[in-house]
Amino acid sequence: MLLTYQKFEGTMERQERKRRGRELELDFQGRTGIWNAITDVPNVTVGYRTIIEGDGPLRVGEGPVRTGVTAILPRRNTKEMQPVWAGIHALNGNGEMTGSHWIRHAGHFSGPICLTNTHSVGAVHAAATKWMIRAYAEEFLTDHVWAMPVVAETYDGVLNDINGQHVREEHVMQALAAATSGPLAEGNVGGGTGMIAYEFKGGTGTASRIVRLAGQDYTVGVLVQANYGLRDWLTVLGVPVGRHLRENRMYDAEQGSIIAVIATDIPLLPNQLERIAQRGGIGISRSGSPGGNSSGDIFLAFTTANAFTRRELATASRWMECIPDDWLNPVYLAAVDAIDEAVINAMLAAEDMTCLKPRKGSICKAIDPNRLLQVLAAARNTMADS
Repeated sequence: MLLTYQKFEGTMERQERKRRGRELELDFQGRTGIWNAITDVPNVTVGYRTIIEGDGPLRVGEGPVRTGVTAILPRRNTKEMQPVWAGIHALNGNGEMTGSHWIRHAGHFSGPICLTNTHSVGAVHAAATKWMIRAYAEEFLTDHVWAMPVVAETYDGVLNDINGQHVREEHVMQALAAATSGPLAEGNVGGGTGMIAYEFKGGTGTASRIVRLAGQDYTVGVLVQANYGLRDWLTVLGVPVGRHLRENRMYDAEQGSIIAVIATDIPLLPNQLERIAQRGGIGISRSGSPGGNSSGDIFLAFTTANAFTRRELATASRWMECIPDDWLNPVYLAAVDAIDEAVINAMLAAEDMTCLKPRKGSICKAIDPNRLLQVLAAARNTMADS
């Protein structure tokens, strides 16, 4: 275990955390930012509100509660609304991401991105809207402005009293207030608290890559809420490890979803960002998923470059800087690699959790890093001998 600190509601909490992929010497390719997190992208901040309450058998409306909210602010708090250029892609649309139609048509969005469970989208959207009205009070008072925050979800009903709808306005406000830069907690935190990935305990994961274009370094950072996949599919660094880690399986058929948020400071047009979001499907396939029918595999990409205010967007023409399309290949690779690593980081950081609706067992087990390393070592030895 390693020690880390997380800001929550104005305090610094000492936490123990498990080793991430690179700390286990997993050979992920590419150069990372200082924190290997989405917060390596300048001005991008993340906050969590984790809700773990109660124990015992499921009583709808009473718990146990194993859920939360992840809040991503594409720009640090400002007094004026500052949209970001964006693109989205759904590999499989069995899920929700609010604001997606406008992102597809206008190529930008304003306000926070919040991730939560499926049955809390409405409550989180209402709270994020109220946060925007307060944060940009002058604009909402003087102009005809409407709020359209991005809220996305994955289903945590195996481990959480999802039908009790326990996420409330104050939880969203706390996550937004806690948004900060720096290293991030992973696994059973925020919206990822009750999630399952490849039949292991899943959750929140993050990673980043440095991309050098025309002599200048840029950052691509991702954050995933991983809640998808079957054990037999699980692949780590090209090795089908899930076939050898057969204990404590949970499903006969795939269910679940994954949300991936891709942030960058590279100057890009909305159509280029949509193409980067499309690479989210390749990113999740690195760990083995083909994209299940019951899975909502939805990806959002945005850039903090080409900054402007909402009023400037509405009242004046503008110049847009962008890289040539021929420079996109390393950006695509960075997004794919970072998503793959973020998923594995989410699983490695997670802790065991009791199932409320048992399938094949009463505990959703976290992946055992020692067993994972043994399987990877055996695969390397086999390859060396062949």
